Amino acid sequence: RGLSMEHAAFETQGEVEAWLSEAAKLAGRDLLSEELAKFLDENDNVICREDFCYPTSDPASDLSTSCTYMCGNSLGLQPAKTKQYVNEELDRWAKLGVRGHFEGEGRHWAKIDDLLQSPMARVVGAQDKEIAVMNGLTANIHLMFVPFYRPTKERYKVIMEAQAFPSDRYIVESQVRFHGFDPQEAIVLVRPREGEHTLRTSDILDAIGREGARTCMVFFPGVQYYTGQLFDMKTITEKGHEQGCVVGFDLAHAVGNVELHLHEWEVDFACWCTYKYLNAGPGSIAGTFVHEKHGSNSTLPRFAGWWGHDDSTRFDMTKPFKAEEGARGFQLSNPPILQCVSLIASLEIFSKCGMKALRSKSEIMTGYLLMLFKQRLQGHVTSITPENPQERGCQLSIIFDKPVRMMFSALSSYGVVCDMREPDVIRLAPCPLYNTFHEVYKVVDMLVKLNAMTQEELAALMSPSS
Repeated sequence: RGLSMEHAAFETQGEVEAWLSEAAKLAGRDLLSEELAKFLDENDNVICREDFCYPTSDPASDLSTSCTYMCGNSLGLQPAKTKQYVNEELDRWAKLGVRGHFEGEGRHWAKIDDLLQSPMARVVGAQDKEIAVMNGLTANIHLMFVPFYRPTKERYKVIMEAQAFPSDRYIVESQVRFHGFDPQEAIVLVRPREGEHTLRTSDILDAIGREGARTCMVFFPGVQYYTGQLFDMKTITEKGHEQGCVVGFDLAHAVGNVELHLHEWEVDFACWCTYKYLNAGPGSIAGTFVHEKHGSNSTLPRFAGWWGHDDSTRFDMTKPFKAEEGARGFQLSNPPILQCVSLIASLEIFSKCGMKALRSKSEIMTGYLLMLFKQRLQGHVTSITPENPQERGCQLSIIFDKPVRMMFSALSSYGVVCDMREPDVIRLAPCPLYNTFHEVYKVVDMLVKLNAMTQEELAALMSPSS
């Protein structure tokens, strides 16, 4: 039958491993062999590696070979067209000055939003008017709390996970204090059960049901940054709305990683960065979703700026403020052009591939990584990421039975780029856009060799900065 990587769908890790077993039979290769990894790459119709700049193991050496980059969960690779697009805008600025906003060939800066809105909407499953590309992630979440966190004496609580990314915790605590409430009383933290690393959906729903009458907002990540757990956003949103709560999500680790259907799920708002799986560059411009049911509500309080004013009269400098319909009515300032074109370079790749095909390959590739861990490093490596493909993105969070800093430094010395998160986790994120199955195989093969070393031998591989 051949392989169809881009149309596969899996409910369990067992189904992924069964698919891999069928692939091994088709190839006439052993399931754990390097040859199978190469065969999978030969049949990969999803990968767009040629569309990216791939780092080397030693940037200081012209002779250095490519590294094994497994860190798209932290910073995505540079699209090959990014430099060209940035240089085009620098040239326009040099030749046109301020006239570049409206004149000349190429992208008119005053209309740059129009080039971002539709491709971004397709990535997150939204209508065009529900999307705004603006600011940074933390700033956007604060801006979304203005219309959506409107506490009363009866409803003032925020339900969130206890192990949220620190910035999310800082946001919620500061917003609660700003409105005159005590974070200890107003923030409901949902924790994993004793001895477990991830949250059960039932426990999240129970917390919403228990605290819902006193809750103003349910605020969760789409994918948990530390464990890689993918939350059931549709079900969480339904339960929150059932209790009369606003529901919002931080999608930093979900956007470009998993399929999203924000409009269909009726999520109230969501925010995300674009420098991880969206590959727009370090510190790049962020994105915001506001559901259409709120987008035309002019009574919602907001912090207004001129770029959120009605586009048809924005440059007339009219008063008073009239919000642009949809999410763009929440914009403040004109967007940074160089960051925007960096994002355009990446979104063009996503438009070519499509999230469905990327997600299908991702489920196979991360399932392949997990299978190799279980088969070749059983008892030495523990994945704290859920096995079920529907409960994870591409990231696996790994705990070793050897000191984590030693293993991280040793991997780095062998040219593997990943990241470590305190206290004891290494995160590996094979990205379907540019990572290969052979790279996944090589990482596990390296770990098998490192696992056979003594701690003294591992210590000898550690860099001085480790």
